[in-house]
Amino acid sequence: MQFSAPAKINLSLRVLRWRDDGFHEIESLMAPIAIRDTLEIERRDSGGIEFSCSDITLPADGTNLVVRAASAFAASAGIKPHVRIFLKKETPHGAGLGGGSSDAAATLIALNEIFGTKIPLAELTRIAAEIGSDVPFFLARSAAWCRGRGEIVEPCALPQSLPLLLIKPSFGVPTPWAYQRWRDSLEIPGVPYGPQVLGDITLVNDLERPVFEKFIQLAEMKRWLLDQPETAAALMSGSGSTMIAVLHEKSLGPALAEKAREQFGGHMWLVLTET
Repeated sequence: MQFSAPAKINLSLRVLRWRDDGFHEIESLMAPIAIRDTLEIERRDSGGIEFSCSDITLPADGTNLVVRAASAFAASAGIKPHVRIFLKKETPHGAGLGGGSSDAAATLIALNEIFGTKIPLAELTRIAAEIGSDVPFFLARSAAWCRGRGEIVEPCALPQSLPLLLIKPSFGVPTPWAYQRWRDSLEIPGVPYGPQVLGDITLVNDLERPVFEKFIQLAEMKRWLLDQPETAAALMSGSGSTMIAVLHEKSLGPALAEKAREQFGGHMWLVLTET
């Protein structure tokens, strides 16, 4: 059986404070996008969890979020997870797009269906929160406000679908590193960090400050995107390194993508998509 694992973007990400448990208190408006990984899962009579991935650079052992999700699900359901799982990756890792978290959530949903365990959403959410802060969001399968360390999810509807150009350089940004640098980081003069208002949505990302301070190329990409007539707003997704351009119209995407290739080089990952 095949199951989809959509990526996400952060339209808003506010870091509120450092928590006593070592995490940060956040408030974020997150939205799934049309880019997605695919999980192929086959139930077996024996053999435990057999996992493989189209991206050979990702770990295939117990550190992989898919394997962790399958193990956690089995422990909660009281079953032996005899499954073969193949993950076809389309969402890059280290991108701020939640690919691994979405894969984990899709695994929980898939195994609940395949094994007919009927674990309620509240329990799946508890399991998901133990795997990673973003994992509960992907169980909602809709845009949502995420609070706490990300595990408190309030689904909502976006006023309209937003056409997007995503640009990711060859490097990624480790999420824990970005949060650790948040408090002591400084703004780069001349780089716009403030909120951008599009109708009923306010776009802002507090992690741009620490990430841009080290990865100046991302700051330059944001400034360049905001200067383009096709762009209605631009910001970084999550902890990066993906930059988002919200387009005035979907039809303007190919022209902006071509200009971005000329500006930043063909090694960039560029994708036209939408929320």
